[in-house]
Amino acid sequence: MVTELAEGVWWFDLRGVNAYLFEDSEGVTLVDAGAPWTRGALLDQLDDAGFRPRDVTRIALTHYDLDHVGALGRFEAERPVYAGEPDADILRGDRRLPWNNRKTAFQRATGLVVSEPAQSIETVGDGDRIGDLTVYETPGHTAGHLAFVSEARSVAFVGDLVRESDGRLEPSPWALSQDTDAVDSSIRRLAGLDLDVEVLAMGHGTPFRKRGATYLDDLAGRL
Repeated sequence: MVTELAEGVWWFDLRGVNAYLFEDSEGVTLVDAGAPWTRGALLDQLDDAGFRPRDVTRIALTHYDLDHVGALGRFEAERPVYAGEPDADILRGDRRLPWNNRKTAFQRATGLVVSEPAQSIETVGDGDRIGDLTVYETPGHTAGHLAFVSEARSVAFVGDLVRESDGRLEPSPWALSQDTDAVDSSIRRLAGLDLDVEVLAMGHGTPFRKRGATYLDDLAGRL
């Protein structure tokens, strides 16, 4: 199901994982690309929102995980993909992580079924811009996890740094995070920026359409 969360901001509910579309004056950004098994649903919902794959100008990845990079192959090679370091290296195939961490072991296992994308992988970090989105480094769930924020559109795409459950915001869980202390630090840092955003769009769960920054502040206070 596709839902327009705000002007130029669409939520694609892909059976357990979310992707988003952000349209601005510089083009159309796809935020995350779903899982391999949700490729068809992603393209269908893209069409429901009035777009085709060729309309996507760029792809911004909050992080490298199987359920967020699975449909990259459905988009043209000319479309750049943006990711944080070292997740970008993993996606390029330039880095293989050791098995000594619960998260990196999972990444290596899923890497067996995710082929290297045809697009160029560009590394971005704190303060960089992707269209009208500002990049913030939010490590913890993965080492290269990113958030993308547009205060002008009042939206923050926060990936798997947090998740929504029964109307409550929670940090990325221990079993799925590379470093839970870093998760907590990233949440506190992002909340401390006092971002003026209504929409808080996470990778799993139902995005908050109102008072998104308030939910983030509340979570930071509970850590």
